[in-house]
Order: sequence, then structure tokens, then C-alpha cells
Amino acid sequence: MRESDRESDEPGERGGGVAVQDPDSWADTGPSPEDPEGGPDAPTPLLDWSRPWLRVAVAAIVLLDLLLFGLDDWLNTSVMQVWRTVFLAVVVQAMPFLLLGTALSGAINAFVPARVFSRVLPRRAALAVPVAGVAGVVLPGCECASVPVANSLIGSGVTPAAAFAFLLSAPAVNPVVLTATAVAFPGHPAMVLARLLASLLTAAVMGWLWLWLGKEEWLRASVGVRRGGHRAGRSRFGEFRRGFQHDFLHAGGFLVVGAMAAATFNVAVPRSVLDTFSGSPWLSVLFLAVLAVVLAVCSEADAFVASSLTGFSPLARLTFMVVGPMVDLKLIALQTGTFGRAFAVRFSGATIVVAVLCSVLIGGVLL
Repeated sequence: MRESDRESDEPGERGGGVAVQDPDSWADTGPSPEDPEGGPDAPTPLLDWSRPWLRVAVAAIVLLDLLLFGLDDWLNTSVMQVWRTVFLAVVVQAMPFLLLGTALSGAINAFVPARVFSRVLPRRAALAVPVAGVAGVVLPGCECASVPVANSLIGSGVTPAAAFAFLLSAPAVNPVVLTATAVAFPGHPAMVLARLLASLLTAAVMGWLWLWLGKEEWLRASVGVRRGGHRAGRSRFGEFRRGFQHDFLHAGGFLVVGAMAAATFNVAVPRSVLDTFSGSPWLSVLFLAVLAVVLAVCSEADAFVASSLTGFSPLARLTFMVVGPMVDLKLIALQTGTFGRAFAVRFSGATIVVAVLCSVLIGGVLL
């Protein structure tokens, strides 16, 4: 990407169009393409409609309103009632954790100095990856929360490989998820341990793969741009409010799109297809991996879904629980909106393969 293109994307990304310059120089003076007067006091619009994420969010809200309130006769059919139930279940499950993640993201940007992360994580990126993966236990949220937090970590100076390891591990190894897994599989502590180890291994491998094969041009130019910690002369609470508003609207629209896709799959695939795949050990593993992607069940609830799939082997159900929190339709949509399509396609595809292999490896030993 040309430098002129990068500079034209940075101003106004957050804060209702306020110009923000390069993270290495937080000066507030000087003109910009969207703020020709320069400086923080220049009048700016409340909403910048040139931003794709804002158009997606508004379109998703309008479509949601039409589906829920504008087509009463069509929605009264049994198929659409199921679709609406699944859609609302995904959104309601994810929304509290999306709020948590965007609030945490804004707090990191406004209140936590960038030097904190450089002190906590090892300087060598290869060692920072597993440490960041283990650090995922501190965020009791689902995958919706981890995306904006990972973006905030990148802007705070954390190597992308470590941030992505955190993104994958946080929804899968936090205490809430592990407790739910123990409740869903009573008397089977090996399932809890297998989920923990397989998830941590997947997160670490993906972080190391990014160090080895990842390219910066796959990431959207705006990733981490507005992140760099508190700027002198600015209100910390104001920065927190603007960051929270931006990330929530940004991620919320893509969450709705992903939930719609998951609900459509639920009503389109007949039950007979599920019964066909459950008879083969290897096909069942692959099928539940794909099912985890399209069902988009929140990580706090997926253990109960997995425990109800009694026709499938424990290994297949472990794969369902490892893949789901790391790759699903709503998470792919969120990653696309935050990091860009080039990243989301490559990263999600590789994560599915690595998660299945790690599940088979750990599950084959422990289950």
C-alpha cells in the first residue's frame, strides 16, 4: 500500500473524524485530508459515512429491524421462527461479552501505558507468543471480546503474533469456559484438560506460524493506528468513550451478519445429514469442526452443545469445542471488519487446520 493511501485512512478512524497522525508522533497540529484546518479543535462530523464498518453496522440494524418487525406473516412460519430463535440466541449470547471486550479495549488504549506490555511479555517474539496464549485466562469472555482487545494490544506495541495467540486462547482457556466444560461433562476431567491443552497448543502454533509466514500487508492499514496509549493533553475518559463507541459499533454490525449466517445454516441443513456423518470416526471429527464454524455458539455455551451430541465420539466433540471459539462465522466477520479480508481468509483457514490437528493429537492421548 502506498504511503499516501495509508495516511488517508488514518484520520478520523475514531473519535468522530478527529485527525490522528502516525502513532510514533502524537502531535495534534497540522492539516490532514479530512481535517484541512488542522488541530484538535477543528469542527468535524459526528459520523463519518465513508467508513465501511459504519455502513455495515447501519445496514445490519436496518435488516434486523425489517426481519423482526416488518415481515410478520413471513416470520410466523415454523422455519422462520427457528431461524429467528437461533439468530437471537447467538446475538444475545455474544452481546454481553462484546460489550466487555470493547470496554476493555477502550480501557487499554486510554489507561494502560504501552510500556506495560513490553515489560510483561518477553522481548523475543517467539517466547512472547506462548506467554500471551497463557495470558488468555484473564479475559472471561468469548471470541467477540477478544478481537477488539487483540487490535488494541497491537497498537500498544505488542507483536501481532502474540496478540493473535491471545485472540485465539482467550475464548477457550478462561476459567468461565473451563468451568462450563466441567459442568457439561461431569466425571470427565480429561475432557477439560484436553480442551485446555489443545486450545493453548493451537494458539501457540498459530502465533509462531504468523512469525514465520505472516506478512504485514495482509493486515488492514488501520489496524492499531489509533492505539498508542494516552496522549498528553487529552482526557483519558474521553479517549475511553470514543474508543468504546467506535469498537462497539464496528464489531456489532459484523456480529449481526455472522449471526444471520449461522441461523441460516441451522434451518437449511436437514437432521439426516448429521446422522450420516456421526457413523464415521474421521468424518465425524471433520464434520463437527465445520459445524462449530457455522453454528457460531458462544464459547461459554458450546460445551453444553457438544455434550448433547451423544452420537459423536469424544474426540469429535473435543474438536467442536476447540475449533468453535477460534473460528466461526461471526468471528470471521469480526476479523474481516477489524483486520481486513486478506488476513481473515488466511488466518481462519490455517486456524481450522491447526485446531483439528491439535485436537486429534491431544484427544488421542487423553481421551
